[in-house]
Amino acid sequence: MDSKILLERLHRAGMRDVVAVEPVTGGLAALAGIATRRGAPAVFVKAFADAPADDVFVAEAAGLAALRERGGVPTPEVILADRDVLVLSLLRPRPPSEHFWERFAHALARMHLSTTHQRFGWDHDNWLGRRRQVNTWDDDGFAFFAQHRLLRWLGQPRVDAALDTADRAALERLCHRLPDLLPQRPACLTHGDLWAQNIMATADGQPALIDPAVSYMWADVDLAHVWSTAPPPEAERFFAVYAELTSLDGDWRARMPIVQLRQHLAVLAQFDDDWGAADQIRATLAPFRTRA
Repeated sequence: MDSKILLERLHRAGMRDVVAVEPVTGGLAALAGIATRRGAPAVFVKAFADAPADDVFVAEAAGLAALRERGGVPTPEVILADRDVLVLSLLRPRPPSEHFWERFAHALARMHLSTTHQRFGWDHDNWLGRRRQVNTWDDDGFAFFAQHRLLRWLGQPRVDAALDTADRAALERLCHRLPDLLPQRPACLTHGDLWAQNIMATADGQPALIDPAVSYMWADVDLAHVWSTAPPPEAERFFAVYAELTSLDGDWRARMPIVQLRQHLAVLAQFDDDWGAADQIRATLAPFRTRA
């Protein structure tokens, strides 16, 4: 069924040379596959069974361009992006090597250090999975993170079902204390959905990125996502090199659960199986619950 939907979307978009689509797994929100074409290279195709909005793939294409043009990080070529389908050039799976992760540390550190910005946000909203990511500009990173990355998930049905009144109050209390809990850091270009599945490789082995939810935000949001989503053993070198290149303080690991709350809340809001996100949220919020 997924192959049929993807094939129909491609033909409707004018790519009549596509003869077959082989589904691929790994993503969580969308249908995806490798499309074989008549007389042309195969391509990666992505669609939603029911697209959440007209601009979802146009926004993703813009995010890929920002990572490449502003951040200097390789991304796939955008072949087609419309309301129904996104078509990209093929990348390769990342190799299971420490050297690759060391190269990625250099690429990500270079992007974060070279794209600092005076404000937090982006010039338009975009998407994190199937939910709109609000990017309204703010001079205050703590206020931006609290309002548009944490509290915005309250009121979502799955979040309200999983978190009780005390949990939601604890989240609000944590947001109020963010300036005491996190260091003052500048905004920079961030990928915004940087788990290992979104780190690929070019034909010559360079790290490349897919599936962004870009904004100008703390670099820690990217670091926390890699750190918190079971990176492979060979990624250990990434953290050491990235910390050295960016002069990270020695306490950076301790704040990762707080920063990663944004992603746990987003997962909880969107998926029936939250892969332990609710438990992680409650554990992080536990110190902020009032005691009788």
